[in-house]
Amino acid sequence: MNDRQDRMQDGMAEATRQTRAGRLAEATAVIQRTLKGVLHKDGPGAGQGSATEPTYRIVEEKPSATETSTESSRRGTIPDNDTSTGPAKGRPATAQGAHLPGAQRPPESIRRVTPGMPPSPAQTSGQFIDKTFSNAAGTRAYKLYIPSAYAGQPLPLVIMLHGCTQSSADFAAGTRMNALAERDTFFVAYPEQAQSANSSKCWNWFQPANQHSGKGEPSLIAGITREIMSGYYIDAKRVYVAGMSAGGAMATIMAATYPDLYAAVGVHSGLAYGAAHDFRSGFEAMKKGASQHMRQLAKAIPLITFHGDRDTTVATINADHMLDQWLQGVEDGGKPAGGAAVERGHVAGGHAYTRFTYPDARGRAIVEKWIVHHAGHAWSGGSSRGSFTEPKGPDASTEMVRFFNEHPRS
Repeated sequence: MNDRQDRMQDGMAEATRQTRAGRLAEATAVIQRTLKGVLHKDGPGAGQGSATEPTYRIVEEKPSATETSTESSRRGTIPDNDTSTGPAKGRPATAQGAHLPGAQRPPESIRRVTPGMPPSPAQTSGQFIDKTFSNAAGTRAYKLYIPSAYAGQPLPLVIMLHGCTQSSADFAAGTRMNALAERDTFFVAYPEQAQSANSSKCWNWFQPANQHSGKGEPSLIAGITREIMSGYYIDAKRVYVAGMSAGGAMATIMAATYPDLYAAVGVHSGLAYGAAHDFRSGFEAMKKGASQHMRQLAKAIPLITFHGDRDTTVATINADHMLDQWLQGVEDGGKPAGGAAVERGHVAGGHAYTRFTYPDARGRAIVEKWIVHHAGHAWSGGSSRGSFTEPKGPDASTEMVRFFNEHPRS
């Protein structure tokens, strides 16, 4: 698909969402802007490289010959102390994200972003320690990164949920989140799914027993969060959760079921809350999106989501369904003010992207959706030292941390 087709697809998807929401005038305006925009010549196109598309399972069954991960040959063993990550001074400039011709520009209070290259590899000087947590639902191990500048002052906490076949150390290496934690001084924790709970180490997001607060895996993740908050000086207004793939689906569950614990959520290649209710519907949702009966949110916390438009493992339509669910769930006082502001940009030497930003009545971005063009099922801007990463994309980790910093819990 070329760049002009990408622009048309983005515009039509946005127009469809506006129509479903009953905003016909906004939908018409989006269509008009899109038709004008496809005649506008942008800067350089997307890079040709693409991450190898992994295949993985979401249930406890023996894999077939066609269900083995193509990433296994390059994962290897990740050391406990991730020396591939570290602080970065500033963000190298790349091509500026350009607005679509005629598209709504974001309010001044919504900061435009210039995605830079991910943090350069360096030694992290904080502590990366192993811990465990247990409750009635079981026991889970987790790793905790404590930044070297921590001296008892209140700091933010980010909970990171890995995808299938990954480990906590692997996910830390791939996302480089420890480097950002060291640079910006915050805690980051990586709960790890037990292989006894799922043979592929997937979070069981598709099971109803794991879609409620106080039960199952959500209670374990929330318990880990609270244990860290009680053991260290954590700013309770700046606690966040993020995840990739099955971990992204679980992150939406945590955001939906613990909106008073987490201030904002980041989802990469994930699914909407309640997108499935069993094994079969889980696979269907991954390929076709959530059912028409997906759950409504009682309260929607701020959301930033990333998805590659060449993802054949979790279809990109899931990002649209998550967006619809979130916009419908935002409390009355913070409903989006009009349609989305749309930016298009290109990372130097990497992928093009489209960023949709939905502001509230005060002009603050409450939802961001990033579509990374020509990228597959991989963490955008991640390190090749971890699995399921796409180093050429805009840096999802940096943008999530930026978004989290903009959204302390009020």
